[in-house]
Amino acid sequence: MRNPTDMAAARADGRPISMVTCYDTWSARIIAATDIDCILVGDSVAMVMHGHDTTIPADVDMMRLHVAAARRGAPERLLIADMPFLAHRKGQRAAMEAVDVLMKAGAQGVKIEGAGDTVDLIRHIVGSGVPVMGHLGLTPQSIHAFGGYRVQGRGEEAAAAIRAEALRLQGAGCFALVLEVVPAALAAELTEVLDIPTIGIGAGPHTSGQVLVLQDLLGMQPEFKPHFLRTFLDGFELLREALDRYDEAVKSGAYPSDEESYR
Repeated sequence: MRNPTDMAAARADGRPISMVTCYDTWSARIIAATDIDCILVGDSVAMVMHGHDTTIPADVDMMRLHVAAARRGAPERLLIADMPFLAHRKGQRAAMEAVDVLMKAGAQGVKIEGAGDTVDLIRHIVGSGVPVMGHLGLTPQSIHAFGGYRVQGRGEEAAAAIRAEALRLQGAGCFALVLEVVPAALAAELTEVLDIPTIGIGAGPHTSGQVLVLQDLLGMQPEFKPHFLRTFLDGFELLREALDRYDEAVKSGAYPSDEESYR
C-alpha cells in the first residue's frame, strides 16, 4: 500500500490488511522487502525502544525522529504516525503544529486515540487535508484512567459507547479505525456496520486487518505474553545465540580470520 485510500480499496475487495509497527530504518527496510501492507510508527516506541513502562513519555520530538527514520527505510510504503500523549489536547493550534511536524517527517496520516470532544479536532485535521486513523477500545494513553490493560467494551453499556464513538469518528472523516482489546463479537459488528476499514489488535479475526508490534510478533520480548499475541519467530533466542557465537569466536581467536583481514 502506498496511501490511505489503498486501505479502503482493500476493504472493498475483501482483502485483509496487514500492519506492523516500526521505529527505525533497518527494520523498515526489512518490512519494505515483504508483503506487509503498511507501517505504524506507534507511540509504543516509548516502551519498545526507550524502555518506559507506558506510552505516555512519547512526545512529538520522539515521534518525529522515529517517523523520519522509518520513512528512510521504507520510502514507498504507507506509513501512519501516532499523535503522542496530549499532543491533540493542547488546543487546535498546538495540535496542528504537531500534525505538521509528523507529516513533514514522512507520515502520510496520523492516528489519534479516543473520541469525545476530540472528534471536532479530527474533523478539522481531516478538513486540512491530513488523513486520520481513529483508535478505540484500549487506548494506551489513557491507561491510568482505565486502571490497567483491560478488555474494553464488555457489557452492553460499554459496547454501546464504543459503537457510538466509532460512528462519530467515521462521520468526522477517519479513513480507518483501530480496535484494541475489545470482544471479538463487538469488533465483528463494527466491521460490518462501518464503511471504513477496522484494524484489530486483540479484537478477534473478523476485522478488516490486524496490527502487531514488530518486536512482539518476532518474539523479541519473551516476557510480554498478552492473550492476543502470536509470535512468528523466537527472535530473542536466535539473536542471543548469534551474539554468543560472535563472543566465542572473538575470545577463541577464530574471528577475524586471515581471509577477513586486510593485506
